[in-house]
Amino acid sequence: MASVLCIETATTNCSVALSVNGSVIALREDTSKKYSHAEQLHVFISNVLKEANFSKQDLDAIAVSKGPGSYTGLRIGVSAAKGLCYALDIPLVSLATLRVLAAQGKESKHIVPLLDARRMEVYSAVFDVSKQQLRETRAEVVTDISYASYLEQGSTLFIGSGALKFKEICTHKNALFNIDALPSAKEMALLAEEKFNKGEFEDVAYFEPYYLKDFKKE
Repeated sequence: MASVLCIETATTNCSVALSVNGSVIALREDTSKKYSHAEQLHVFISNVLKEANFSKQDLDAIAVSKGPGSYTGLRIGVSAAKGLCYALDIPLVSLATLRVLAAQGKESKHIVPLLDARRMEVYSAVFDVSKQQLRETRAEVVTDISYASYLEQGSTLFIGSGALKFKEICTHKNALFNIDALPSAKEMALLAEEKFNKGEFEDVAYFEPYYLKDFKKE
């Protein structure tokens, strides 16, 4: 049984969860449109530990959402996670942000998490109903024929901040949309527990966020 502090800062959602054995026992997040990560992240970490009556020394690992996403948000989250791992001498688990987002999808043949990457571009991946990844993560420009092969096979959920871009140009009957969903630390819990049990840890000294694209001022 592992106690894992989960940190998700890849989008406007500043989200922290404490999980035990893959179940969330405390959660704090700010889903407002502004980036509050620098001000809120360490406050949220203290809050979830206090709520669960945990100390930092009770933690077995830190899990962080690695991207793609906001350059600034990812940098803040990863820096905090690495600092805690160094200070506490515990392992670091990284989770793909789009996989974390896809975990919110329910009962569709395909789940396509989409994060806004400016203009008509999105960060995207494709998962099946069991959350197995079917297509690699990409930064791509959406068109009216994007994801056609998946849509033809059955219901396909497009989820995340980038889903609105595709919703505006997609007319396929099998397309479903959740444009308000944001990656959250609460969906990281079970994924982090699985990687912890497998011993799939990052090298804290060399780990960097998965930016996917070169930095542009946000």
